[in-house]
Amino acid sequence: MAKARSTYVCSECGGTAPKWQGKCPHCGSWNTLNESLAAATPTHRYAPLAGSTPVQELSAIEARELPRQPTGIGEFDRVLGGGLVPGSVVLIGGDPGIGKSTLLLQALVSLARVVPVLYVTGEESAEQVALRARRLDLPTEGTKLLAEIRLEAIMDAISTQRPQVAVIDSIQTLYSSELSAAPGSVSQVRECAAQLTRLAKQTGVTLVFIGHVTKDGTLAGPRVLEHIVDTVLYFEGDTHSSFRLVRAFKNRFGAVNELGVFAMTDKGLRGVNNPSALFLSQHGQQVAGSCIMATQEGTRPLLVEIQALVDSAHVPNPRRLTVGLEGARLAMLLAVLHRHAGVATFDQDVFVNAVGGVKITEPAADLPVLLAIMSSLRDRPLPPGMVAFGEVGLAGEIRPAARGQERLKEAAKLGFGTALIPKANAPRQPIEGLEIIPVDRIEAAMERLR
Repeated sequence: MAKARSTYVCSECGGTAPKWQGKCPHCGSWNTLNESLAAATPTHRYAPLAGSTPVQELSAIEARELPRQPTGIGEFDRVLGGGLVPGSVVLIGGDPGIGKSTLLLQALVSLARVVPVLYVTGEESAEQVALRARRLDLPTEGTKLLAEIRLEAIMDAISTQRPQVAVIDSIQTLYSSELSAAPGSVSQVRECAAQLTRLAKQTGVTLVFIGHVTKDGTLAGPRVLEHIVDTVLYFEGDTHSSFRLVRAFKNRFGAVNELGVFAMTDKGLRGVNNPSALFLSQHGQQVAGSCIMATQEGTRPLLVEIQALVDSAHVPNPRRLTVGLEGARLAMLLAVLHRHAGVATFDQDVFVNAVGGVKITEPAADLPVLLAIMSSLRDRPLPPGMVAFGEVGLAGEIRPAARGQERLKEAAKLGFGTALIPKANAPRQPIEGLEIIPVDRIEAAMERLR
């Protein structure tokens, strides 16, 4: 065993330096280098398992679609892009207690009926996992379990058992005997993830990592893990609510920004077939400050209620607060509203919220936000059964949104009768039961509320 030496590892990018510095030489972050002990290891740790790979002509390589293995949970398969790809590595992150282990245990039990699987637990004992499976009333026949945190033992078990799908719960609990750093350190996480990824690529085993998150909500060692794996999924939602959202932020085998909606029950997580119902409040009567938006999450159209509250400011600097929307964009929209529609809010507090805990990042939320603000400012409800979407530019124009036809069809399916949309998104053929109101300027859209 070589003599241990001290290295300094960046907690942001995972880069190493021989001595401590105030600024990371790799990513430029300040005060992120932490001391860790690393042993000089043999150079053959990453040697290929089946010999070297020859150089090939790209045109001579036969490209084919890899078969996917459905997990048996429809919403989970949607986020993955149709199922698990052989040899892929999936990373799932989220707050503690939000349901990561529960969802993967359900998926693994369902997969065990058709393919060999292995559940590796490093955070809980085998008895605790069995107790959870019993509480969820899951049929565990055929599901193999290993309670281990040593990387070498886990790799030996995977090579011996030859599962088609293996779950690692969690990657931060593993350690390699080649390194003297503590489990959970950047060097250990990087080593364990790299070794397991190499094993997955060369044997065709599908690996699913559960990752911890830091206090600011990012995955521990984010640049280390997210660059290595093929797919990154995040659990979202309040732990005090029964609804959970699973969103794909990276997917080499499918679309990103796909959204899966689950409801937490006493029997585990259950997929929600009509997620639009979660994000639409059931008001007994028409209320001011509420506008329904047709948004697009990946390939799925969703209807989300945007609520706004405009109130007189009692401080010199009025507040602008958003929940589920971009805060900086709200200030821009209020400036456009003043300049091009003549509506001033410089002496008003403005609060905007996306109902249901969903996060909306697309600019098509601009028009619904302004409609909700105008409705609250004038204390006048929007026309019943109206839905809207559209991006607002600084010149006051209303720009089109992608997949407008799918948004309109979803609104018509849920019984909405009027759609205020960008003129460029107006369909060529009428949609049954839906009146289309195309607008090209913010002044024309605000005129609908007069």
